Amino acid sequence: MSPSVAIIGAGFGGLCMAIRLERAGIHSYTVYEKADGLGGTWRDNSYPGAGCDIPSHLYSYSFEKYTSWTRRFPEQPEILSYLEHCADKYRVREKIRFRTEVRRAVFDDGAWQVTSYAGDEERTETYDVVVMGVGQLNRPRLPDIPGMADFEGVSFHSARWDHDHDLTGRRVAVIGSGSSAAQLIPRVAEQAEHLYVFQRTPNWVIPKPDAEFGPLARLAFRFVPGLQRVYREWIYRYAEGTLHPALAQGWSAEPLRKRALEHLHSQVPDPELRAKLTPGYPPGCKRIVIDSSFYPALTRDDVEVVTDGIVRITAKGVETTEGPYAVDTIVCATGFKSTEFLAPMEVRGRGGRSLEEQWADGAEAYLGISVPNFPNMFLLYGPNTNLGHNSIVFMIECQVAHVMSCLAYLSGSGPIEVRPEAMAAWRRRLDAAMARMVWGGDCQSWYKTAEGRVTNNWPGPTTLYRRLTARPPFRAYRPVSAGEALEPVGVAR
Repeated sequence: MSPSVAIIGAGFGGLCMAIRLERAGIHSYTVYEKADGLGGTWRDNSYPGAGCDIPSHLYSYSFEKYTSWTRRFPEQPEILSYLEHCADKYRVREKIRFRTEVRRAVFDDGAWQVTSYAGDEERTETYDVVVMGVGQLNRPRLPDIPGMADFEGVSFHSARWDHDHDLTGRRVAVIGSGSSAAQLIPRVAEQAEHLYVFQRTPNWVIPKPDAEFGPLARLAFRFVPGLQRVYREWIYRYAEGTLHPALAQGWSAEPLRKRALEHLHSQVPDPELRAKLTPGYPPGCKRIVIDSSFYPALTRDDVEVVTDGIVRITAKGVETTEGPYAVDTIVCATGFKSTEFLAPMEVRGRGGRSLEEQWADGAEAYLGISVPNFPNMFLLYGPNTNLGHNSIVFMIECQVAHVMSCLAYLSGSGPIEVRPEAMAAWRRRLDAAMARMVWGGDCQSWYKTAEGRVTNNWPGPTTLYRRLTARPPFRAYRPVSAGEALEPVGVAR
């Protein structure tokens, strides 16, 4: 008998899980999606210029090698269209409950009680397995600046773009200068009367070698046997062989730094502005921005980069340590609450153990997938699985394959959870690998908790992650029984 599965979220992770279940002949699953459409981050982030910095033929499922990409680096509408295509082709859309938010999941009497809300209607259902596909970048982080409520103009987060607000002729403030800001600033600068970019810390930027796929190229990808597979593999191997060593402070770190500096010098002739845009930390400590139109936008006469500290937001604009800036629109490109995995959902495992309590010192999971004391619960794009050099879709497929092997194992043994010795060994391995990575440098990033612990990124090559997730689950998991003692909280690292 197939296990019943609750999948939370209908982004890349949740859809991949649903498709794999369908292809395996397991139809006893439900996908919960709090929004009115699928796509996750590619539904939410519809700001002007939104797109991906991973090539399209790699930023897609290996089992659905889409031949209709129009650009080397896909933009948001095309990625969302691809996900819609996958949901329809594999017939999983009918299993998605839209506008239904899961607020509580409790493991009780050998099964998961999942409580969801559709409007005012509360509903609790029982499942054998819960798969969390909510991702890391789904809850916008608004800046903690006094006076935001006093602003008389229009303000919004980049992931909640106000498409009804016309920026033509506006005086606009963009707070933040990371990847989202770098994509939207060139588009906003073309419309606004004047644009102020409030930058706390500069980012390393390398050029984005984007290009359109013409009709002949698209025909070739569609009809030439093996071409798309070879092209995808080349992209993957290049990223793995050059970008990962840079993040591990290896042979390509210095060439990457020189490339970024050359890009800065070639696009920003003004030495004063160039000094503002030159980071004081090694490339990769924060996420590297891949963009070729960001710097030119900052050199426009109607764009000003402000590095003074923001003191407060006033009714008429932004006040810094050096004075006021009058604006009528504020765009917060300030990222997401990335280290607060699964929040604000209430999740309780064996013995009523709260996941929030267990993760008080930072989120962690075996392979980024499984958590002690939480049987039959699996995470997609969980702790320490984000990448700074390759496609997260690759990681998600590895995770889904691992979950599928666990489903086969638990069907004969009842609820399973990760063994304590496997979790401890994983923790040691992560710590040893993390010590070599550039993320531990002196910079603030969304990879880290407030205490400086890197909870988001995978420190190894993706080839290693694929091998680890492909191992038979019985080595790392064990059946659990009612009343069994819980694993201790806050295990020393």
